[in-house]
Amino acid sequence: SIESAMAGIAAAEKELSRLEITAPFKGLLEAKTAELGSLLQPGSLCATIIQLDPIKLVAFVPETEVNRIEMGAPAGGRLAAGGDEIRGAVTFLGHAADPTTRTFRVEIEVPNPDLTIRDGQTAEILIGARGTTAHLLPQSALTLNNDGALGLRVIDAEGVVSFQTVQLLRDTVDGVWLTGLPEKLDVIVVGQEYVTAGVKVDPTFRELDQ
Repeated sequence: SIESAMAGIAAAEKELSRLEITAPFKGLLEAKTAELGSLLQPGSLCATIIQLDPIKLVAFVPETEVNRIEMGAPAGGRLAAGGDEIRGAVTFLGHAADPTTRTFRVEIEVPNPDLTIRDGQTAEILIGARGTTAHLLPQSALTLNNDGALGLRVIDAEGVVSFQTVQLLRDTVDGVWLTGLPEKLDVIVVGQEYVTAGVKVDPTFRELDQ
C-alpha cells in the first residue's frame, strides 16, 4: 500500500541521515580513527575533534591564595613557546583541593580566533586577585608559640613582649611575605627565642621600610 511504502521511505531516510556524524560544537579534526569501509560499533570512537576558540587554560592555586580569586577575575599569561601574551577571565574555581598537592583547580577562558594557541601548550599564568596588605620580614623573625602556631614576637609602646600570629603568603629570597598584622608594629628580629609574652625588654630599634 501507499502508506506502507511511505513509511518505508521515511525509515530509509532516517537511516541515511545517520550516515553523517556531526559534532555538537565547532572545532578541528585532530585525529581520524575510523577508515573508509570499516565497521563501527555503537559508542566506538570514530574521530577526535578539539575546540580551540575559546581555549581553556588550567592552573592550580595553593590554598593560601585561593580565597583571593573570584569568578570572572581578569587573567593573563605568557606562552612558554614564543612568549606571546594572552588575556582572558576566570570561568571555573574549584571547591575541593587535590588530595595530593592540596591545590585548587582554576580554569581561564581565552579568545583564540586565529588558533595560534595549541592544545597542550604551557604558559605562565597571572590572575587578578583581591589585594592583601602584607609585610616583608626576615625569615629568621618567624617563631612558634607553645601551641605550635606560627608568628612573631612583638613589643608595644612600653616594651612589653607579646606573640602575634601570622599567615605566610610567600617565601622569597628577600624574606617572607606575611599577612594578619597591623599596618605598623615593632617586631623582634634578633633574640626573639629568648623572650616570652609579658616580659618587658629594652629594645634597640632598626627601621624596616617593607
